[in-house]
Amino acid sequence: MAKRAAGTFVAAVTLIILLSSPGGVALAYEHFRVAVYSRAYETREMNDVTWIESRWTEITRQVHVDKIYLETHRDLIVVDGATLETAKKFFADRGVQTAGGITLTVNERNRFETFCYTNPEHRRKVKEIVEHTAKHFDEIILDDFFFTNCKCELCIQAKGSKSWTRYRLDLLTEAAEDLILSPAKAVNPKVQVVVKYPNWYEHFQGLGFNLETEPKLFDGLYTGTETRDPSGNQHLQQYLGYLIFRYFENLKPRGNRGGWVDTGGMMYMDRYAEQLWLTLFAKAPEITLFDIRQIQRPLPQSSNVAWKGQGTSFDFDEMAKPIRLADGTTATPTTIARAAGYTFEKADKFLGKLGTPLGVKSYKPYHSTGEDFLQNYLGMCGIPMDIVSAFPSDQNMILLTETAKFDPAIVDKIKAQLLAGKSVMITSGLLKALQGKGIEDIAELHCTDRKAIIKEFFGWGGRPQAKAEMVIPQIQYLTNDAWEEISAMDETNGWPMLISAGYAKGTLYVLTIPESFTDLYNLPASILSRIKDTLTRELPVRVDGPAMVSLFVYDNGTFIVESFLDEPADVSVTVSKPATALHDLVSDETLSPARSGPGSGRMPGFGQRVPPVPRTTFAFQIKPHSYRVFEYR
Repeated sequence: MAKRAAGTFVAAVTLIILLSSPGGVALAYEHFRVAVYSRAYETREMNDVTWIESRWTEITRQVHVDKIYLETHRDLIVVDGATLETAKKFFADRGVQTAGGITLTVNERNRFETFCYTNPEHRRKVKEIVEHTAKHFDEIILDDFFFTNCKCELCIQAKGSKSWTRYRLDLLTEAAEDLILSPAKAVNPKVQVVVKYPNWYEHFQGLGFNLETEPKLFDGLYTGTETRDPSGNQHLQQYLGYLIFRYFENLKPRGNRGGWVDTGGMMYMDRYAEQLWLTLFAKAPEITLFDIRQIQRPLPQSSNVAWKGQGTSFDFDEMAKPIRLADGTTATPTTIARAAGYTFEKADKFLGKLGTPLGVKSYKPYHSTGEDFLQNYLGMCGIPMDIVSAFPSDQNMILLTETAKFDPAIVDKIKAQLLAGKSVMITSGLLKALQGKGIEDIAELHCTDRKAIIKEFFGWGGRPQAKAEMVIPQIQYLTNDAWEEISAMDETNGWPMLISAGYAKGTLYVLTIPESFTDLYNLPASILSRIKDTLTRELPVRVDGPAMVSLFVYDNGTFIVESFLDEPADVSVTVSKPATALHDLVSDETLSPARSGPGSGRMPGFGQRVPPVPRTTFAFQIKPHSYRVFEYR
């Protein structure tokens, strides 16, 4: 019901302009800035001040805006200088910062046709666009089309014996320096050039996005945190909206300038708000709403047709009430801009109380692929993740997926961790990739080509069953050289779901990943808890409950639990210290412990014992598509 009706809502493009509504603008936010992006299609209309004023008045009554990116080029449309200056003055008069935007597409509708950076004519055009923009702005952002999918004859000839990936990585690094950065700074030495990256980070290298060279070259990065509906053609899990910002922040510490969300691909309205608040949970200093046209789409008239939540993190009826403006007047919510504004107001009340995000470090070498986006599926299962591009040797527990095979020294790095008495968890995909490359020196584990169809498990809490059958690879091991921590049952046979093997003072774990990653969501809660107890034991908080309930942990005793489920969920959180209470920073509710104690000091891996640690557990319910923010005391 909600999905079908909201699909109609997303398709609506009617512009609502209520000039008779009261004056004033929405109140500013304390802990982040808000920007709006204007495509060249809309920017070119801004030579008419009345065209801008009517739309801007309606938007800023519903969401406070600190900045606007005025795009100068898209699809070979170039906005003239006079129009840019008229627009700049309009926004400056209203205290709104302006920056330039460039989208390097020839024809976005033709499967995102980009410029050919081998073609001399195209190269001249790109340089002209950059120079034109730098004349008018001290900051320029490249929308996420600074890549190439061209395979023309010029490209084929220039590529030679290189792979397409290697050729495009080298080509775009050169283009960044010679066609964008140098020309922009020659025209305007003060200009800051920011590259905005899209959400499909696993595949960047194949199209020329170079995460090894570009973060050092550009003045800043920007993050596409839009995940839209996970059943869409990108198949991106909701958690990616948080994790990708943290990943890019690790690429250029304090250089990731913000997150970017659009209204596309939503089957229900919760997805829009979820994308916005996940971006803020990741501690983005700025959030950009794409675009000035999209956020003028009308709001649905009832929560029954557009919202799956149940009046917690987003209360539709509360959002629909008149808005109190900065000048003391009120305005009526009318468009998606109000959904953004309401979401921001709720989050702004607690964001300043959150510390620095924490997560299990997962090493992804530059230009690597394998088990695409797997960390996001684990994040959806309640495991806080943090992707890094350098091997995290300072961590006591790390996760390595198949992408780690791109580091030729990965086995030696794993050995060094284990020799230092630390733990490493690898996936079955990485185990298979490293067979015959030295992993056998650590443990004689073998990921076979055989499969098992499983549903029942043996681990903690008897024999729990998954929600559905799943297919897993069969891992062979030597009895008593390795130990099954969790067994997956195939009729009378058992296959490792989590297995451990000792090496020196450390422990190697192998986590079996189902053939379909979404089957991780079908795992029983008790099995997920067993995995979390091993993988997240260095974090101060663990959440237990069904999959699709995520945990966001910070270094100052605060954390967030968010549910992406369509029904209420009973969950518990365990704090690795004596705690007397949980304080809900949104509702002001205080929760008392359900149980506390020193912990079991169980055997976490073959041949290694973890000393008992104090633990306190709290239980509560979380409603659909909502979050709860806590501080433990």
